[in-house]
Amino acid sequence: MSANQDSIVITNVTKSFKKTSKKNDHTTVKSELVRLLTFQRKIIEPATHITALRGIDLRVPKGSTVGIIGRNGSGKSTLLKLLTGIYTPTTGSINVHGRISALLELGAGFHPDFSGRENILINGIILGMGRAELKARMPEIIEFAELGDFIDEPVRTYSSGMFMRLAFAVATHVDPDVLIIDEILSVGDEHFNRKSMAKMNEFRRSGRTIVLVTHDLGTVETWCDAAAWIDGGRIRMHGPSKDVVREYRRAVAAAEAEAQKTGHSALDQPGLALPATSPVEEEKPAVGVVTAARVQDVNGKSADAHRPDAPLALEFDWTFSKKVKARFSVDLMSSDGRLVFSNTFDGGERSGAGTTRLELSRLGLGGGVYEFVIAAAGDGETIKNPFRHALHVATSEGAGLVRPELRWSVK
Repeated sequence: MSANQDSIVITNVTKSFKKTSKKNDHTTVKSELVRLLTFQRKIIEPATHITALRGIDLRVPKGSTVGIIGRNGSGKSTLLKLLTGIYTPTTGSINVHGRISALLELGAGFHPDFSGRENILINGIILGMGRAELKARMPEIIEFAELGDFIDEPVRTYSSGMFMRLAFAVATHVDPDVLIIDEILSVGDEHFNRKSMAKMNEFRRSGRTIVLVTHDLGTVETWCDAAAWIDGGRIRMHGPSKDVVREYRRAVAAAEAEAQKTGHSALDQPGLALPATSPVEEEKPAVGVVTAARVQDVNGKSADAHRPDAPLALEFDWTFSKKVKARFSVDLMSSDGRLVFSNTFDGGERSGAGTTRLELSRLGLGGGVYEFVIAAAGDGETIKNPFRHALHVATSEGAGLVRPELRWSVK
């Protein structure tokens, strides 16, 4: 993959921090005077270095969503601070193409004595926006943050939820090409979590690049195209999110089993108790690829919104570059990134172009916007660059994610 197709290119990056230790003896004027008169030298221990990241190589394709996983202290947040320019690498290089926006520590980048409105202006200018552009977007940012009259109060008076809403609104409304997120969405309430996830899905559909650090493996597995597992400052594994999350879970389970045997927590050691997995250096081109998709009713007609109780058919076109044992997969995701259902189908030996049809006798979903994630692969190939297609479901009576068949009766 050429560099101009990548939003982020990290090459052999190492990051070390200097740690200077000295004797923490409490001194007085008398003791210092005695030391000087007796020509005693003040003992200062030599400086040591802590290496947080070691030889990191990573490419993030333009328009992809990548999850960064790993235990606490593995180097995930350090990597994000390198990407955003807060830190500079000790060795190696980092190239980010396009405007970058970040959500890191809660309240990072905000001046506590300035109002929310003033902090929007300051952060927007720092992120490269002009004053005219900021003025035009200010009402939209304020409305999204839902701060009301607090927008003109000092941000030191804000709760953690208010901080988060303001930070998210600024970061996502400055038209970034790359969005960096470090677990910050976890502090929001249910309403704003749904709202922010819908905004993130809008980002994905518009071809923006997202890098997400989180301990929520379900979100990484279902919402990210790829994942990188960092362990002990190195990339232990990089590839399709489901594969990486599966191996990480296996490592954690193995470490916990070892801890029960020995009585010592293996999770506190520098590496998890699992043979090292080599990082993916250069992914081969996908053998199978989905090129188009259509959602129809049973008569082959499309509709603006499908009824929850009506049958539905999903057709998708694909090509295989060589003869393979074909495997097709379809995931249906909700607007907040939850997996509604997942299914795979063995398509036999295939090559060239073709079309596959999946029929659902009853949709049974609540109203809203969903997303089909469709992929074609073969011969044990891991899924790369799945095809995404929106599904609009008409609103009906009741509330919730599903619409089961109901029969009421009264005796």
